[in-house]
Amino acid sequence: MSDVEPQPDHYSYTVYADPQKAASFDAERFGGPIGHLIADAQAAVVAAFLDPLPGRTILDVGTGTGRAALALARRGARVTGVDASAEMLAVARERAAAAGLAVTFQTGDVHGLDVADRAFDAAVCLRVLMHAPDWRRALGELCRVSRSQVLFDYPALVSAAALQAAGRRLAARGGRRIEAYRVFTERALGRELARRGFRIARVHRQFVLPIALHKLVGSTGFTRAAEGALACVGLRWLLGSPVTILAERCKS
Repeated sequence: MSDVEPQPDHYSYTVYADPQKAASFDAERFGGPIGHLIADAQAAVVAAFLDPLPGRTILDVGTGTGRAALALARRGARVTGVDASAEMLAVARERAAAAGLAVTFQTGDVHGLDVADRAFDAAVCLRVLMHAPDWRRALGELCRVSRSQVLFDYPALVSAAALQAAGRRLAARGGRRIEAYRVFTERALGRELARRGFRIARVHRQFVLPIALHKLVGSTGFTRAAEGALACVGLRWLLGSPVTILAERCKS
């Protein structure tokens, strides 16, 4: 495990410690036809990867406003959502109450979860490793608390997302306050998982074209047609991003 300590002044903490940001988060990220398409498609992948869900205990780390936690609870899972932002959790609790879903939400940090070893059947972590100050430590925590499965996503190094990430890192070095996220390779993540007794079991890649382009066009018909055509010639497997990974604990 890395000795690097979490950084409370890092953007991954400060950006979301804002009630207005928490209230507008879902509309900003998943609003409009393409936002809904992205959210629904990922929810379907997560459910398929973790199937069967009824009765399973799942820890959703970095739950934010509870989008994934609520989707899993609707499918019968017993879900606990953890996030470092009390403001985001307040929205998550309101959404769960409005939906009549019994999801437990609590404050916590992916770098040091207040959870016993192998306490949950599975750990889920979406849109977090790309922002976490110490992603290796975070991934180690996910593996520690899971009995059998860890599911997470990331932007791929070989993808259009990598160009945007590079631009954001340059802007951050220039002094701009911006979410300068990182990109990954499956090989690097696979090595880190293996150190903790896990192996990659399933992989799903979502888009070849930049998500920003799809949102600019704003047509689900265009998105489905373009991405379907690119998938048919094998480009989604080569260049698709974000990537969703299901890792399973190796049998000892």
